[in-house]
Amino acid sequence: MKPYNLLTILGPTASGKTALAAHLAARLNGEVISADSRQVYRGMDIGTGKDLTDYWVDGRLVPVHLVDLVDAGYQYNVFEYQRDFLKVWDDLCQRGKFAVLCGGSGLYLEAVLKNFRLIRVPVNEKLRQSLQGKSLEELTAILKTYKQKLHNITDIVNEKRAIRAIEIEDYCKKHPDRADLLSTGSQPSSSGNPQADSENLLSGYDNLNPLIVGIKYEREARRERITQRLHQRLEEGMIGEVSHLLDQGIHPEDLVYYGLEYKYITLYLTGELTYPDMVEKLNIAIHQFAKRQMTWFRKMERQGTLIHWLDGELPLEKKVERVMELLNLKI
Repeated sequence: MKPYNLLTILGPTASGKTALAAHLAARLNGEVISADSRQVYRGMDIGTGKDLTDYWVDGRLVPVHLVDLVDAGYQYNVFEYQRDFLKVWDDLCQRGKFAVLCGGSGLYLEAVLKNFRLIRVPVNEKLRQSLQGKSLEELTAILKTYKQKLHNITDIVNEKRAIRAIEIEDYCKKHPDRADLLSTGSQPSSSGNPQADSENLLSGYDNLNPLIVGIKYEREARRERITQRLHQRLEEGMIGEVSHLLDQGIHPEDLVYYGLEYKYITLYLTGELTYPDMVEKLNIAIHQFAKRQMTWFRKMERQGTLIHWLDGELPLEKKVERVMELLNLKI
């Protein structure tokens, strides 16, 4: 049997993925590759749960990649993630390092593990010009003429996102043969040829053989961990982090794109929520998000992805030993 050359640690928020991945990377002479759609942003450490101290193992800092790639305000996407993953993957292979992929962003994980054939939708300047000046309500109505049910609410958080969503749907309508390949990135294809960009990415996956390990807790234990972690982050200065982003000129509506913590804390800072209401609503929203993450992972399993689940209540060292056994390596 072909040996594993990629270890993936996945699970819902607050499941202890980072610590386990870091300890395994240290044991395997490896490095961690983040699979988190928000940890790519600089200056967004507490709200995105980077948990940078977890990368210190036995007095040594385990290297982590695909964290702090772009400034807040930029809208990073799955196409860019797949491209950047392959660059890091190739570098680790060249240096003889074992790659440990770690995260809870299901789409990013699947883009790597299932070798998604992604292309970028090119910019349609004529369409963009025709949409300029329209209100968000008008743009939303136009978007609904392409698809009646809007599954991704981040498509309509502001006019810029709505225009891009319409541009993507218009391209999809005119190119139905490519509808399952599309990336929602805001940048045009690097080569000017979207299909060529896709094929260039695919060439890096020939030798990928991943072992996928998940961490899960019983529902009540998971809820307790999420609530505890939220209060810890608030004490660590998460409100100050969001306030600093607003001071940098990021529009409050744009912060919705970066996740629940930034949405609700922004509502508190702009006076739309009291502090107790913010904490309560944010806590509920994170619980719902964790449930959606587990739903995504179960969907992956139904579609043929083998995930070896670990009991989250196991001590960290026991988890490490179990994964090493799965890798068929001597401890």
